[in-house]
Amino acid sequence: MAITVTDSVVGLGRKAAELLTMVESGELDGCYFASSYIAGRVPELGIFDQPFQAESRDAVFAGLDGDVGAVIAEQIAATSRYRVLGFWDNGIRHISNGVRPIRTPADCVGLSLRTLDNAQHQEAFRRLGFRPQYIDVADLPRAVAEGMVDAQENPLTNMVNFGLQAHHRHVSLTGHLLGIALLLVNSARFVALPVELRAMLGEAVRESEAIQRSLAVAEDADCLKLLADAGVAVIGPDAIDLPAFRALAAGA
Repeated sequence: MAITVTDSVVGLGRKAAELLTMVESGELDGCYFASSYIAGRVPELGIFDQPFQAESRDAVFAGLDGDVGAVIAEQIAATSRYRVLGFWDNGIRHISNGVRPIRTPADCVGLSLRTLDNAQHQEAFRRLGFRPQYIDVADLPRAVAEGMVDAQENPLTNMVNFGLQAHHRHVSLTGHLLGIALLLVNSARFVALPVELRAMLGEAVRESEAIQRSLAVAEDADCLKLLADAGVAVIGPDAIDLPAFRALAAGA
């Protein structure tokens, strides 16, 4: 089996969200993508899409490596043309902005916030006082640079890779969501593989999960140092009124 990697469909002039249709149609054999984008199809994925209610990394992946992951994989196979090969760590999401430090929900009021294309996320952020709007990740760096949005929420590695710290000098470590990246393959392509190759692919995926998840943890530490060196004001969780955020986001 030879595997050819396309580093970025954005570089091909496509939107990031097109990855899903490209795999479902068979244009690409597989991809990894944020689970939030298909939570509308698979209600079980909604447990990972409740802002400020996130469990620890260890607890989430223990479930995904067991019965929870098996149920999700079955539901995705039943409602789409994908097969789930595995679950990767898509990073703990935090909030950055170019206006003011965010320590309490009151600091969020009136700020426009870029979010994922997820109704549950947007409703929770609206309760906090933000004005949420979806922008494809391919357009995010320009939206931040040109001030189209005041704030955005992403894992630290995305903030750094997109160079958002040049425009957003305030980062609040809210840790409001743990992103899950689904490792997906076109169902027909998977079924067409010989049984022995499916088994080998499964073994490789298990190995990739362990490596990728450890890299995600290490990247968080590296990014915090980079942000500090860049003079970005990083507000830690101890200085943020997280109980107030949790209550409002949940509609309490």
